[in-house]
Amino acid sequence: MIKVSNLEAGYGPVRAVRGVSINVGKGELVTVLGANGAGKSSLLLTIAGALKPTGGQVHLDGIDVTGSSPERMVRRGVSMVPETRDVFPDLTVAENLRLGAYIRRSKIDIVRADLEKMYALFPRLQERVDQAAGTLSGGEQQMLVIARAMMADPKVLLLDEPSLGLAPNLVDQIFDMIVELKTTGLSILLVEQNASKALQIADRAYVLRLGEIAAEGSAAEIAEASDLHAMYLGG
Repeated sequence: MIKVSNLEAGYGPVRAVRGVSINVGKGELVTVLGANGAGKSSLLLTIAGALKPTGGQVHLDGIDVTGSSPERMVRRGVSMVPETRDVFPDLTVAENLRLGAYIRRSKIDIVRADLEKMYALFPRLQERVDQAAGTLSGGEQQMLVIARAMMADPKVLLLDEPSLGLAPNLVDQIFDMIVELKTTGLSILLVEQNASKALQIADRAYVLRLGEIAAEGSAAEIAEASDLHAMYLGG
């Protein structure tokens, strides 16, 4: 579904992504691991169209989408959940979810059916359907932003640090939900610092260090690597 070839991106003179090549197959869950500052979030932002590449290519389902705007990427089937966990705080849970379906707003019956699917997948949200999103807990807000991204009916879901700042029991819930999403045939690219949790659910993994791919392989191969710490830090 996603093929990234020799991608380059950055912020002014700072090169955050350096010649990165990765791919995510249909229905695959692929994780990108790395320390803080490794370029993981910048990679996702570039794929999603929020950060313009300075080199390389991004293909979605065989179509060159390099440099496309975020809106165009959403319309083509790519949704991103950023680590900032942004909700519309004064809007209710239901209103936040409906905004996620904005590009499909004319398909009222389909949107209504998808809302029910999200409530089934995230029952905590259904319990708080009329509650202002800004009053939700951190874990509930994470559920909401993932569900809102799913309301766009994506082919590919980009997840940036979904476990960040959550209590261990909530981390387990979020990862269980990610696995559940994968069973629908969705392709998922997961950026995580919690390597052990990510490798437990992923099919394949890449390790990013200083903007470059330091290692790649099946999740089992990366998990068993004795030099995983060195892959992260270059030691």
